[in-house]
Amino acid sequence: MTVLTQGHSVTEEARNRRFGPLYSRNAKAVIGRGLMATKSSNWLVMLSGFFEPVLFLLSMGIGMGAVVGTVQGPGGQEISYAAYIAPALLAVSAMNGAVYDSTWNVFFKMNFAKLYQGMLYTSLGPLDVAMGEIFLALLRGLLYATGFTAVMGLLGLITTPWALLMIPASVLIAFGFASFGMGITSFMKTFQQMDWINFIMLPMFLFSATFYPLSVYPEYIQWMIQAMPLWHGVELLRQISAGAFTPATAIHIGYYLVMIVLGLMLTTGRLRSLFLK
Repeated sequence: MTVLTQGHSVTEEARNRRFGPLYSRNAKAVIGRGLMATKSSNWLVMLSGFFEPVLFLLSMGIGMGAVVGTVQGPGGQEISYAAYIAPALLAVSAMNGAVYDSTWNVFFKMNFAKLYQGMLYTSLGPLDVAMGEIFLALLRGLLYATGFTAVMGLLGLITTPWALLMIPASVLIAFGFASFGMGITSFMKTFQQMDWINFIMLPMFLFSATFYPLSVYPEYIQWMIQAMPLWHGVELLRQISAGAFTPATAIHIGYYLVMIVLGLMLTTGRLRSLFLK
């Protein structure tokens, strides 16, 4: 049933939304709905995502670290292998949490639940939906980062107060992946197409200097790795964890700021073109 308001129907207003603003400053409605859904059904999935990097840290950092010994960390100082890979695993955790929320969750809501169509037939705009969904991904990244940093502290892997900045830096990393993930997912129509996301994420995880220094790779491979967003996140968190800041730190941060802006533009544009025709 169409509801009339001051002589205009909600349906007519929705059809004319493409001529109105993209943002109604009501992203909190999307966030509230997402928090209720997470509380009722998705909390186990969120919890499992926290333990994955912790298990990697215990197995690779503590187990294999006893064989490897010390390695050269940021600034040339010698650190334990566990301290070397822990910031990298935190960056991976931020990426995984953000990508899961902004791809598979979005894919289901967009193609099966038809949730965004319903949202955009209200006063919400595409940017409201994008910011609301991305905020939920950032919240997951914040929870993972806080918990993982606490585990690092318990294992004695935090040696400087600067390491606490890894938490907001992890949120920045999650923001970059989430903003792009939602936009890319809007092009996906089948589960087979969604498999390409895992196909890209796995080599990014393995070849972003997570477990080995960049210098072990041939030079032409190094250039490819340095173009990957995860490598910038790994290097950023490693520098922060050791308190070893260089001009490259600003480059890593700038990389994600550009990624966020482009991702938001892509996501907002795609939502508008898909559902506000």
